Amino acid sequence: MDDRQTPHETAPSRPRVFREIMENLSPGYFALTMGTGIVSIGLHEAGWDLLSGILLSFAVLSYAVLWVLYIWRAIAFSGAMRAELRRPEMAFGYFTVVAGTDVLAVRLSAEGFSAISIVLVALAAILWFIFGYVLPWQVFLSRDGKPILSRVNGTWFIWAVASQSLAIGLSVIQPHVANGQSLIGLLAVLTWSVGVALYAGIAVLVLLRIVHFGMTPKEFEPPYWVAMGAMAIAVVAGSKIVGMDSTPMVDATRALIAGTVAAFWSYCLWLIPILVGAGVWRHVVHRVPLVYVPTLWSIVFPVGMFAVASINLGRVDSLPVVESIGHGSLIAAVLVWAVVFVAMIRHYVLLAWRSRTRS
Repeated sequence: MDDRQTPHETAPSRPRVFREIMENLSPGYFALTMGTGIVSIGLHEAGWDLLSGILLSFAVLSYAVLWVLYIWRAIAFSGAMRAELRRPEMAFGYFTVVAGTDVLAVRLSAEGFSAISIVLVALAAILWFIFGYVLPWQVFLSRDGKPILSRVNGTWFIWAVASQSLAIGLSVIQPHVANGQSLIGLLAVLTWSVGVALYAGIAVLVLLRIVHFGMTPKEFEPPYWVAMGAMAIAVVAGSKIVGMDSTPMVDATRALIAGTVAAFWSYCLWLIPILVGAGVWRHVVHRVPLVYVPTLWSIVFPVGMFAVASINLGRVDSLPVVESIGHGSLIAAVLVWAVVFVAMIRHYVLLAWRSRTRS
């Protein structure tokens, strides 16, 4: 008897691989749109419009595909998603949906798609409000017997990033909204302030986690770079609010916010050698393998956001050295994006190939 498998018997293997990918899809995969969008914004501000447009197209494509995959996963693997909402080390990754929506809205606004930007910012505002109450509630009140503090990680900073991204989105759409500009100004200042407060609180929690529980090289994962990106986006959001049209809330806080921007940027600059050194400690000293994981996009976004923050701050405050640092950082951001993008393509091509060879 011929005991070789028939095509009919082996066909389910590839769908099974896809099901595994869907079931384990990272909650923070919208960092792909965040990273691609912010690098596109930086390139646009630097005058590299062709490359910026290519990345914008990819950002739009990734945003649409990720929404389809997330909705599909919510239907097919609802149990897995509900479990993630209660896990402190994973739940806050869903704030990438908010930040990715805002980043895309800002970039599309620069291309003249104001109506689409308004819709996207409105969607981001609704999601920010819902996630901002539901996710912390799930994390803090759903206990599984493990201490929450030991599971705090870099993904928690994405909560602050989402708040600051909404502040930027609101500042960008304000000139295109006929009514309610005072409300937009109020919300922009509110979300910026909430983002700063969240950053401070989360930074304390991360520090306490390290002091009390330590951190192994394996635990120092890419999302810790968001600690820098969350402060860099506060610089951009603050600069945008300072430049907003006059409203009561904006006028009341303009001087205060303007005074924080340079200090926040300096803190970002100080953090970069620490993060790079920690990466060397992780991958070179302790030889943790450098392989593709979706959270690598959490490195692309902070590097790109620091570049945009530096360019904006340098131009607004007439600081040519800071603007030059921004242009250098933008080159680094493009290179990091390219490396992570190639690694992502290679990862999924290898998965498909291994599935085929097993069949």
